[in-house]
Amino acid sequence: AGRPMNVKDRGTPEYDAIKAEREKVNEREWEVRTTRNPDGNFGDKASAYKGKADMYDPLASLSDNWLNEAGAEFNPAFQIGATAPLGFFDPAGFCKKGDEKTFRNLRTAEIKHGRVAMMAALGGVVQHFVKFPGFVEVPSGLGAVNIAPGSYGFIALFGIAGALELAIWTESDDKAPGDFGDPLGLNQYNEDTRNRELNNGRFAMFAAIGIIAAELLTGKDAVEQLGF
Repeated sequence: AGRPMNVKDRGTPEYDAIKAEREKVNEREWEVRTTRNPDGNFGDKASAYKGKADMYDPLASLSDNWLNEAGAEFNPAFQIGATAPLGFFDPAGFCKKGDEKTFRNLRTAEIKHGRVAMMAALGGVVQHFVKFPGFVEVPSGLGAVNIAPGSYGFIALFGIAGALELAIWTESDDKAPGDFGDPLGLNQYNEDTRNRELNNGRFAMFAAIGIIAAELLTGKDAVEQLGF
């Protein structure tokens, strides 16, 4: 039951067998954490649910008993990304229970910005040490977009990114937000990897904003800010 499975395995006998076994494991955990367990120990029903369900992947979903008690209504607190130590963190109340459309839009934006921020933060460090041929005189940091040929490179990247988003990497209601397949065949589209991507993206957004803000204040690129 602990073996990770990929979405593309849906419908196979092995997938169905692991799904059934995982539901049994979750059912036993549910019984222990609530009053349904044979020993009669009391538990917190909310803790039995939080972070356990993902409406887009049956392998990560709760058993029928869990879902019946949690309610059939869409609940953002049960989705991928609600991880320790904060769990489901939405102090501004943007994601409402039952409003799956808004959640999908916000999750799509979160994944997109997180992926861009991860590349931006990494690029902010790499460009200090690596210069492509023809770009030797282009300064590191934000100044690169204001001086040719750095400005030409920025325009080209912007155009390529826009074309990919509009024509190739398009969102679909029958897939999870940000799911564009597995072109490298890594077979890692599971709950753990998706949580890692979201958390790394969240961290990278703060990192990218920090790098940009510090450079605007000091004029130093990402590496120079560290005193190197």
